[in-house]
Amino acid sequence: MQHLPRRVIVTGAAGGIGARVVEAFVRRGDTVWGCDLGDAAANHDPGVTMRECDISDRSAARAFVAEAVSAMGGLDVLVDNVGIGGPTAPIEDISAADWRHVLAVNLDGTFWITQAAVPAITESGRGAIVVMSSLAGRVGYPQRLAYATSKWGLVGFAKTLALELGSADVTVNAVLPGAVAGGRMEEVLAGRVRTSGRTLAQEREAALANQSLKRFVTAEEVAELIAFLTSDAARSISGQAFPIDGDSKGA
Repeated sequence: MQHLPRRVIVTGAAGGIGARVVEAFVRRGDTVWGCDLGDAAANHDPGVTMRECDISDRSAARAFVAEAVSAMGGLDVLVDNVGIGGPTAPIEDISAADWRHVLAVNLDGTFWITQAAVPAITESGRGAIVVMSSLAGRVGYPQRLAYATSKWGLVGFAKTLALELGSADVTVNAVLPGAVAGGRMEEVLAGRVRTSGRTLAQEREAALANQSLKRFVTAEEVAELIAFLTSDAARSISGQAFPIDGDSKGA
């Protein structure tokens, strides 16, 4: 199937999954605008136009989308990738500030960016939105209440938006990665080694014990799933939540 180049916005585009998503779109010839915070916005694929943007700031989010849509002459794809982990603590120890910060970025920020992008996407004729949830958006996640709450909310956001935008032939899906291989996961495992007294190999085995596939998903695999969901081959897939987690049974 021949690919017609898309006009794409990716949030959280400078590192991790976001950077791999950008690379996947660039490889297929799409025009990509990305945003991220601070110094991270300076580190990006040469095929993407990057801007610094705090998406939890409604004005900043709207300004970024307006600039990107104007420069690209429209918008076909939005990948709502930005998200933060927030505190690791029981409910009684989560501060009001930490709770609000997670929801402000993960839920409010996704809402501001998407709300600003919808008018252009509905004019596309082949519009697609992918919302980044998590394994924590389909299972309980002890000690990560703010994060899990926001990620469950994003699944509902995607499913509801699919119903709202279906008449404009816009697909909306959620992607739910599990533990992703890379530097951040290695830091998590190293932290567990320091507190548990177990070896790194033992901590890795424990982390994978609840998965059918005994390896962590890669950012590249997540990016390829997103590329597929925004391609012509997936034009009839909408309102779905796609786990990509090695068949994990939970945290």
